[in-house]
Amino acid sequence: MRISSPLGFFLSRPSPVGRYGHTAAPAMATAASPLLVLLLIQLHVLFHLSDSSIALAQPQHSSGSKERHQPALLQSTCNSTSFYDVCIAALAADPSSSTADVPGLCAIAVSAAAANASGTATFLANASDAAATPETDRALLRTCAAKYAAARDALLAARASLAAQDYDYAFVHASAAAEYPAVCRTLFRRRQQRPSASRTTATYPPELAKREEALRRLCTITLDIISLLQTQEPST
Repeated sequence: MRISSPLGFFLSRPSPVGRYGHTAAPAMATAASPLLVLLLIQLHVLFHLSDSSIALAQPQHSSGSKERHQPALLQSTCNSTSFYDVCIAALAADPSSSTADVPGLCAIAVSAAAANASGTATFLANASDAAATPETDRALLRTCAAKYAAARDALLAARASLAAQDYDYAFVHASAAAEYPAVCRTLFRRRQQRPSASRTTATYPPELAKREEALRRLCTITLDIISLLQTQEPST
């Protein structure tokens, strides 16, 4: 966000406005003493320097520079998925991705999804046991924790199927893992729609919504890479 110049702040009289919204110099000269004019000019310069420093400090999101540092196979594999940037970030986080083949990259994707599901299951289990959690919410959170644990187990089964080069079963297990979190969202929604629901009835937690979306994307990436592996299988 651009920092406003202090010139317009001190001068309240209507004046001609320049290209960047700064009060024109003639109005300032008639409204302030020479000393104040000098002070305002110095502040004006300082604010512009600060503006430039902030702009230079902002991270430059250049996907091109990031891609040049990634192995070609990693880029081409992620390019076959629905979420390229998420795929690159998730797979490149594992050092072995630099030398992995496509099945190895798929195994990394499955492991990333399983870690997400496992972490969310733990998060929900801890929330259900927290002293501040109302008793009426505990059962719902425990059910959600169980669903994410089931998603983790399905992804571990998918990884085992990948190791055995059984891509059909790997696809089935990963598909099941993607469906489990939706059950949790549905349970929250149904609870909100009950006639007995009050204002204090728990809504779907934003943190859980983020975790669900992250797992959905990781599962989709896994399924996309499994589909790529299926197309590369030699025909019999």
